[in-house]
Amino acid sequence: MVTAKNHVRTAAPGGPTPGSVDAEGMLATFRWTPNVRRERIIGMPPTNISERDGHGRSVRASRLSRFVLLAIGTYFCSNLALWAQTSDSQTSDANKPWTATSELQSDNVNPTRTIESHTQSGNRTLDKQSVQRRGSDGNFEPYQDIEKETVQVDATTVRTTTRAFARDADGAKTLVQVTEEETHTLPGGDSNVVRATSTPDANGKLQLVQRQIEETKKISKDVEETKTTMMLPSINGGLAPAMQSQERRTRGANDAVESQKTTLLPDGAGNWQVGEIRQATIRQEGKNRSTEERVSRPDSEGKLGEVSRTVGKESESASGEKRNTVETYSIDVPGAAQDGSLHLVERATTAQRTSSTGQQTTEQQVEQTNPGDPDSGLRVTILTTDTVRPGPSGAQATRTVQARDATGSFGVVSVDTTKSDNLHAIQVQIAPSEKPK
Repeated sequence: MVTAKNHVRTAAPGGPTPGSVDAEGMLATFRWTPNVRRERIIGMPPTNISERDGHGRSVRASRLSRFVLLAIGTYFCSNLALWAQTSDSQTSDANKPWTATSELQSDNVNPTRTIESHTQSGNRTLDKQSVQRRGSDGNFEPYQDIEKETVQVDATTVRTTTRAFARDADGAKTLVQVTEEETHTLPGGDSNVVRATSTPDANGKLQLVQRQIEETKKISKDVEETKTTMMLPSINGGLAPAMQSQERRTRGANDAVESQKTTLLPDGAGNWQVGEIRQATIRQEGKNRSTEERVSRPDSEGKLGEVSRTVGKESESASGEKRNTVETYSIDVPGAAQDGSLHLVERATTAQRTSSTGQQTTEQQVEQTNPGDPDSGLRVTILTTDTVRPGPSGAQATRTVQARDATGSFGVVSVDTTKSDNLHAIQVQIAPSEKPK
């Protein structure tokens, strides 16, 4: 059955928006990224928040935190992401208070309403996100809340506290997760970030369940290194290192950027083993850009081998039309046994153009392997069209997604309409942004 989803959002001008989930490591933690377009709830989790333990208390310490994490999803899951530009005027707008309301409706998903707000007073910024769902009486009722407080302690220190709340069977607001992050900027471009996540135990007392430490050092003008250690609960009590990563980024001639990230995992015998190596290259030639990422992992015998490769090309014509193609190769082909070689499994092609009236249209076509006939090559599976229409009081954007069904026909699976008083809040980007170096 074809399901159409309609999202309508009205937003006040400007400002960073709460809302991303970072799933690094074994425990996902809430992360709020400034100056990106807000994310919204895209589906309701399967967890039953009315479930209780043997003492009559709601089971909240782990299950409610999981359902909150599942409920927060990125608004656009593909590379075709809406984003907010970071011009000086928007930085000024970011300091102004704003509120935003969105609604998600679907034939087979319980409707939800999301209310967001942003305020700033002195060195303190507060972002709130409240999600409501439709109850059995047909009215919206509170479902979950996220609050993020950011304090600029001094010129080199920023402290951020993010609290996630759920509702128990009685409708009471219940704390399910707290993440405290402190960032220090050091002389010479170095920085340290310490992020600690706690969840309540059966008695409601907060227990530290994850600590992440990131240390970034500027080795030279064009070389930067980041070392990350993830600590999780140990069977011996307390926290113990569960993952380490080392990433080195080098900027070369013509703004070419090369990076290598090595992830280490414990082997159970007190040693660290390579779990993954990611090597990426970005090259810029005028308005054309190419990217390549290779991922290698050890096999069952511990031998490191390439398991996937992503190649992207982005160009812009003299008329301003932008085109982007991303091809993904993998040793895992749906419907086929591994043969040790990389095979093309997906191709995403995106084109973006702007009319004389300022209307921006972005079309994306995704081709994937047919699991029923993997040797037949790629076939188109998803078609996405984004339209941004500027107006005297802001802009309106519409995204329509069509997908191939079992008969090979295309049907509309989602229609998303966004309204904003700020045109720059709904700019469409056809390729991922380069990670800041």
